[in-house]
Amino acid sequence: MGAQAESGLIRVWDPVIRIGHWVLVVAFATAYLSEGEPEWLHSYAGYLIAATVALRVIWGFIGPRRARFSDFVTSPGRVFGYLRDLVTGRADRHIGHSPAGGAMTVALLVMLGVTAVSGMGLLAVEEGRGPLAGIVAAQPQDRAILQDDDAEGGHRGAKGGNAWEEIHETAANLTLLLIVLHLGGVALASLAHRENLVRAMATGKKRP
Repeated sequence: MGAQAESGLIRVWDPVIRIGHWVLVVAFATAYLSEGEPEWLHSYAGYLIAATVALRVIWGFIGPRRARFSDFVTSPGRVFGYLRDLVTGRADRHIGHSPAGGAMTVALLVMLGVTAVSGMGLLAVEEGRGPLAGIVAAQPQDRAILQDDDAEGGHRGAKGGNAWEEIHETAANLTLLLIVLHLGGVALASLAHRENLVRAMATGKKRP
C-alpha cells in the first residue's frame, strides 16, 4: 500500500486480467500467422484462446470490480458518446474500461470465442479429432469426399468442412479487424488522457 502511494499509482487490473490479455495476444498471433502449419501449433493456440476466453467470461462475473462486466458494459449511446468526445478531446477519463473499451472487450471475447469454436468444428469435420469430435461430425458422404481429395492430393471439398472453414476464416479476419481498431483506440485514448494504457495493462497500475 505504501509503495502504491509513493508511486502515485493505484492497482486497477488484477493478474487474471493482465495475464489473460497477453496470453490472448500471443495465442491469436500464433494461430493467425501459422495458418494451420504446423497443425499442432495452430490447434493448441486455438485451445489456449478458448480456455482463456472461457476464464475471462467467468471472471467477468466473479472477479474484482474492474474485471466485472457490470463495471464496463453500458448502452450503445454511451459508447458512441464517448467516441465522439474522444475524437474532439473532451472524453472523460475512466479508471477501468471506458464505455468504448468495454464494448471492444465484449466484441473481442465474442469473436475470439467464435473463431476458436469454429476451428474446433472444422477439426472435428475434417479430421474427426478435437473436443467437438463427438458432437460435430461430417456425414459419411462428406468423409468419403475428404478421403478422395486427400488421396488425390486435392483440396478438401466436403460441404460441412467448407462451412466450418468459412466461419472460421471470417471470424478470424473480423477478430483481426477488431484488434486493429482496438490498437487505434488505445493509442488515441493514451494521447487524450496522457497515460500509457499498454503499460497499465502490463503493470496493472494507473494513476488515480
